Amino acid sequence: MKMPELQLPEGVKVHSAQSPEAIAQMLAERVAECLRRRLAEGPTATLVVSGGSTPLPFFRVLRDKPLEWERVKVALADERWVPESEPASNTALVKNELLQGAAAKARYVLFNVSNKDAVDAVSELEADAAELTLPVDVLVLGMGSDGHTASLFPDAPELARAMKPSEGQRVMVMTPPSQVHQRVTLTLPVLVQARFKALHLKGQDKITTLARAVEAPDDWSAMPIRAFLQAGLHVYWSP
Repeated sequence: MKMPELQLPEGVKVHSAQSPEAIAQMLAERVAECLRRRLAEGPTATLVVSGGSTPLPFFRVLRDKPLEWERVKVALADERWVPESEPASNTALVKNELLQGAAAKARYVLFNVSNKDAVDAVSELEADAAELTLPVDVLVLGMGSDGHTASLFPDAPELARAMKPSEGQRVMVMTPPSQVHQRVTLTLPVLVQARFKALHLKGQDKITTLARAVEAPDDWSAMPIRAFLQAGLHVYWSP
């Protein structure tokens, strides 16, 4: 199955290219356009990104885009609760790969990992997340082969609360047994209400995962990505 053959819900737009570098260019152009438009309308713009290896080419293109970066707030959709010195740190990844050159002027908001246990740091993380003007302007997500996105894992005991949190709750600690580290994530309402939502994918296996997801679009407990497969989502894919 190829991405154009996948029957996604109405209103989900697919963008594909022949290489990760080409799709990174397409995505970076659109994200920069969205941020410029928002900066023309207000004092700041918010960009929420994901970690991992897939977004690296995108980060390297986006950081060179001419933007008023000092007016951009950058946050992670989720993070492993590890120090920046650890290879698993998405914060370190974003700082090293995106917040370079002109983009170094952007303000990094989330997630700053402390020495506390993640549960004990929630109030501090919520205070940081309060700096995110909602709705978020641009959101770029990834997806795992189990159908998770951000740190909304199907095996996390906190999943139901992260998908339908208490009023105003923006951050949730997640402890999925499948993962080595504690996780912190933005909750579903913060993520799904973003003005521009992109799902950035690479590889044939991700098409297979999406095909499984569309078979039962309402069962988000089994595959949380299903909560995002709705009109307005842009899927950017390359082999």
